[in-house]
Amino acid sequence: MIRVAVIGAAGYTGGEAIRLLLGHPHVGEQNIVAVSRSHDGQPLHIAHDDLYGRTSLFFVGGLADAAPVDVCILCLGYGASSIWLKDNPEASGCIVIDLGNDHRIESSAHSFVYGLPEVHRDRIRSARRIANPGCFATAIQLALIPLAETKQITNDVVVNAITGSTGAGQQPIATTHYSWRNNNVNTYKVFEHQHEPEIKQTLGDIPLFFVPLRGPFARGIHATCVLPGTWKAADVEAVYRSRYANHPFVVVCDGPPDMKRVVNTNLCHVGFVVKDNALMVVSVIDNLLKGASGQAIQNMNIACGFDERDGLQLKSSVY
Repeated sequence: MIRVAVIGAAGYTGGEAIRLLLGHPHVGEQNIVAVSRSHDGQPLHIAHDDLYGRTSLFFVGGLADAAPVDVCILCLGYGASSIWLKDNPEASGCIVIDLGNDHRIESSAHSFVYGLPEVHRDRIRSARRIANPGCFATAIQLALIPLAETKQITNDVVVNAITGSTGAGQQPIATTHYSWRNNNVNTYKVFEHQHEPEIKQTLGDIPLFFVPLRGPFARGIHATCVLPGTWKAADVEAVYRSRYANHPFVVVCDGPPDMKRVVNTNLCHVGFVVKDNALMVVSVIDNLLKGASGQAIQNMNIACGFDERDGLQLKSSVY
């Protein structure tokens, strides 16, 4: 068994990490440390009311309040992870998995490995510092990796990706207010989204035109990638099925998938359509699981030598 601290445990991604760890065969309730300064001393159900009656754990105010841990999962806001690591030297001896954006671009300035298992599984196995990919970045990279690695992206790639309101975090803002979000869709950060650099770090400097959208639902991402050119459906399918044959959380579908089939799971479903002079690839994930906390547990499993699927055998709610 290992002991895991969730830092920023009162937020959406922190709550998801705790839910997964409660059912993890190598962790379990007594080996979870839920750290939240704002909820110090309170029972977990104060922030996550679905945990009422499921756990008797209480939040603690800091890592120093708990026994040494084996893994720290950082569920903090943008720019906060670096500050937290400087202020908490006691985390130096454990595996750190950062869900923030501080360390996603690999650099000599830090030792974090980019934690996309479908690309860096072998490096993650020996890593002590892992930077979890962003949610949009995960969906888009998994949609395009087979084509990028086989040098088939030679023209512009136009990506329209729509995300649920939980992608904005737990603190209410104008664009997560029900009266604004319901029955509404809008674009934002067009051609300048913060996930673009990590996408190009993996795929190369491809001609990417990324249009993010906010959708009128709580969770999930649906990414549509359009690539002009001459394609053969059989060849595209063969490339995708070969590339993802040994990756348990990526499913290559017979056609474009809908988002609901993956919400509440750590799965990414990928499908495509070839017609005339274009290829459309659709990728769907749950932004809080495969796009955040689920992928963090997947990375933890790999780094700790567990089965990659441990604690992640989840069911979607399709109706």
